[in-house]
Amino acid sequence: MNDMQQQFIEAGTLMFAGMVFVFAFLSLLIIFINTVLAKLAIKFPDPAAPSRKRSAKKNNTVATGEVSPAVVAAISGAVTRYRQQHSQQNVK
Repeated sequence: MNDMQQQFIEAGTLMFAGMVFVFAFLSLLIIFINTVLAKLAIKFPDPAAPSRKRSAKKNNTVATGEVSPAVVAAISGAVTRYRQQHSQQNVK
């Protein structure tokens, strides 16, 4: 039984040492990569992103959130025209 307990302690120690080694290696790798990238960013900066042009679309709402009178007029005209066309088709 003592032999088995000794093996578990040795396995735990080995696992802990491996985890510490991997953590240290990855930490150093991250520090190295960030250092190299910082130096490269100075020599090769990213190009400026092209700015998007604002579209010339008109705002169809009034400041209070209501629909503008021009939109109401356009919809009213379209409904009137639709009704006229379909009332003529029903007569034929």
